[in-house]
Amino acid sequence: MKQTLKPGLAAIFLLAITACNEPKKVNETTEQADTTATTVQLDSTKFQKEIDGKKTNLYVLKNKNNVQAAFTNYGGRLVSLLVPDKDGKLVDVVVGFDSVDGFVNSSEPYFGATIGRYGNRIAKGKFSLDGKQYTLALNNGQNTLHGGKKGFQAVVWDAAMPDSQTLVLTYLSKDMEEGYPGNLKVKVTYSLNDDNELKMDYEATTDKKTVVNLTNHAFFNLNGEGSGDILNHDLQIFADLYTPVDTTLIPLGKNVTVKGTPFDFTTATTIGKRIEEANDQLKAGKGYDHNFVLNGTKGLGMTHAATVKGDKSGVIMDIYTQEPGLQFYSGNFMQSKNVFKGGAKDDFRTALALETQHFPDSPNQPAFPSTVLNPGQTYKTTSIYKFSK
Repeated sequence: MKQTLKPGLAAIFLLAITACNEPKKVNETTEQADTTATTVQLDSTKFQKEIDGKKTNLYVLKNKNNVQAAFTNYGGRLVSLLVPDKDGKLVDVVVGFDSVDGFVNSSEPYFGATIGRYGNRIAKGKFSLDGKQYTLALNNGQNTLHGGKKGFQAVVWDAAMPDSQTLVLTYLSKDMEEGYPGNLKVKVTYSLNDDNELKMDYEATTDKKTVVNLTNHAFFNLNGEGSGDILNHDLQIFADLYTPVDTTLIPLGKNVTVKGTPFDFTTATTIGKRIEEANDQLKAGKGYDHNFVLNGTKGLGMTHAATVKGDKSGVIMDIYTQEPGLQFYSGNFMQSKNVFKGGAKDDFRTALALETQHFPDSPNQPAFPSTVLNPGQTYKTTSIYKFSK
């Protein structure tokens, strides 16, 4: 959390990609004619709903390279992201649903969502500030995960598009919402530039001392939604240490070396290479679901967090951030219970998440970088997801 502490929309949005990039008719069903032709459609009317008295919609950013990022203000979600593969064809690298109802009714609540007030877990749903203990809603066994039962993924954000490549989302999280102190004013700006960089700028202010840890929980498959699991993706994480956890995925309180462990992604390694090794930490997470302590490798004026490459598509995603950590989640709890926008199910490990963040349970871990935000300070942090081939 790098604080200054300093620390228009058409009625129908159609994504239609074929071998020759020709649009299909709006009402045509999803097709997969062969391995080189895929059609994905989003009907914006399916994103127009009223939830908690506020209207939801679909918002589409597009750059000069025809890269397109589609969002809904329900949960501040990234719904779809079209980027060119090694052959120049557009592939949707973010899994999600074709309607607001899909997200509302999903057994997995975090697909594509803006996460807050506190990303990741807080042990036993409790923390203290200045001697006062706060109790949060428990929604992950005995712990609080991603803000609580109704975190930022389940609220309707106010949305504005100042231009065709920028979406600004704002939300007022009221004092004691989900148990967190302070009226927290949050602004998240998603922008897509012509270098195929999806930039995420987070800001927040409070009128009472609180804790904040914001991130985005996009689920990626760089081969495209419905292309199978992500175990053959190559992954490099620029981290020499990671954060071991207990059986409830709460940090044990120290960071340890990745060297000689299945958590060593300091050089590019396929995700599946060591995921089934006999290892207590892999057992705890049912695979990878751990914080990596970024080592400060530089890139784009920030920390280069990770590089991922789709083995079939050749799509490369580089992640840069001002955050100290990166949560790598290998889709271990995906259970084939939901049907995505292209017709595929959310099968086991068919998507991954790489969430820039402060560390889990930091409010209860004095040795970890602080997530405390005071009145008069501004929480401000940026992450970039850059796509190439």
